[in-house]
Amino acid sequence: MTLVQLRYALAVAGCRSLSQAASGLCITQPALSNALKELERELGIGIFRRSSHGIEVTRQGEEFLGYARNIVTQSDMLLDRYTGAEKTSVRFVVSSQHYSFAVSAFIRLVRTFGMDIYDFCLRETRTREIISDVHNLAADIGVIYLSDRNRRYMSRLLRDEELEFTPLASYAPHVFISRSNPLAQKSLVTLEELKMLPFICFEQGRYENDFMAEEIITDRTGTRVIRVSDRATLFNLLLGLNGYTVASGVISPELNPEIASVSLEAEGEMEIGVIRHRSSVPGPLYHRYVEYLRQELCAGEAGAQSEEA
Repeated sequence: MTLVQLRYALAVAGCRSLSQAASGLCITQPALSNALKELERELGIGIFRRSSHGIEVTRQGEEFLGYARNIVTQSDMLLDRYTGAEKTSVRFVVSSQHYSFAVSAFIRLVRTFGMDIYDFCLRETRTREIISDVHNLAADIGVIYLSDRNRRYMSRLLRDEELEFTPLASYAPHVFISRSNPLAQKSLVTLEELKMLPFICFEQGRYENDFMAEEIITDRTGTRVIRVSDRATLFNLLLGLNGYTVASGVISPELNPEIASVSLEAEGEMEIGVIRHRSSVPGPLYHRYVEYLRQELCAGEAGAQSEEA
């Protein structure tokens, strides 16, 4: 087993296609296929399952790839730090719900670990796709939330997908609204006060249900609902249509100076946390990103409290 073989396996797992992986690795498809077969023979396991639908990772393969990714990352970091050899790309992928604090933590991670050559990715996407990304080892870490409303459903789903949830912080419901809205001057708002405003939320595609929703409150007194797929559009609509959304209340004033966070009179808490595959071995990038998330959450909470005061 060699580092080259590990890189080949990770490349195929990332794109689920031998031809695409071979093209990206600048080798022929037969050479890549033979290298993977030799690796599987040596290990005595099947890493991939080949079918008419493409390439799928087996259960044994998921565990193997979790270790392989950490070995390759550690090797690349050692080479980058201690040798004068040609530097290789360090990879780290975050799959997250639409949180500005996740972006701020990611920025700090890139600034800290931004080597000469790296391949970092921050993917803001739907809840189900985050779970799939981490399960398929396409992402090293996922950022989601649990609540009393979705905990039973999500816990079962995470267990079935062999994922572990680590809580970071809990928050009471807040609303994000334009600072020009008179309600932004209040310390507490009710759903009744919001009922004439457009409610803007993130759509979840074919998995659209209350358990997958990014918003902890889905029962609304109003009837004006707009669904969007990205955070920039959501914030633009909050400002342009004088709408609102329900969130944790943690927001970066540097990244979103025109958006105010106001406490919402409602029950429940959002427990924000991270998920990873049980078979993966967290490396330095994982641990540092989690630490930055904790710090950004604390900073955002402190800022929200001072603003409300």
